[in-house]
Amino acid sequence: MEATNRPGTENGKICYIEIPSKEIEQSARFYRETFGWSIRTRNDGQIAFDDGVGHVSGTWVLGRAPATQDNLLVYIMVEDIRKSIETLVSNGGKLVQEVDPKSRVVVARFLDPAGNLFGLYQEG
Repeated sequence: MEATNRPGTENGKICYIEIPSKEIEQSARFYRETFGWSIRTRNDGQIAFDDGVGHVSGTWVLGRAPATQDNLLVYIMVEDIRKSIETLVSNGGKLVQEVDPKSRVVVARFLDPAGNLFGLYQEG
């Protein structure tokens, strides 16, 4: 997915994240196929990503424990949370918190194939 409205370099913008991985190619495949992230190889040979709208980039890193706690939790915005859950499970992720039908906020939580805890968020 190509970014159509690239953000500037404003002070305070979250711009880059490092995600622990057991196998970088597996992680890259999971995020590309599940969320449409753009995968690229940097000049130093490291596999990197740009999120689905091109506003946040990052890479996967080996040798770090997965982020399994909800001390700091990153949510990925999705258009259809039910479809996204089906897709992430079929791509090797694991749903760990279902959508609460009584909640006004449409969220769920999952583990990626490396065991990192992330949230899903659907607008409205």
